[in-house]
Amino acid sequence: MTKPLKASATLFMLALALALTVAGCGTGGMPEAGRHLSATECNDLTALRTNAVPTMREHQSELGALRKAGYNPSPWYDPYYPDDLQAAQRVVDHWYESECQQP
Repeated sequence: MTKPLKASATLFMLALALALTVAGCGTGGMPEAGRHLSATECNDLTALRTNAVPTMREHQSELGALRKAGYNPSPWYDPYYPDDLQAAQRVVDHWYESECQQP
């Protein structure tokens, strides 16, 4: 009885990984060569910093940037939370300041 459970858990994890991959591709686009953040991510992060009501796309774009910076929002217990999230946010903030700000 445990084998079907293992198989269904494996299928669930594969489906989840595929869904997250597809969602990440649709939210941020591909960054330009030598850049960490795409133009879409820069625009969405700028919008989030204006304190306007955020959209789902802006949240997804921010999550995509945090993932690029090494954050893994796992559904299981994370003993390093919130330190790992804050570290990734500092990296994204640095990328934003160096790549998204207009002179």
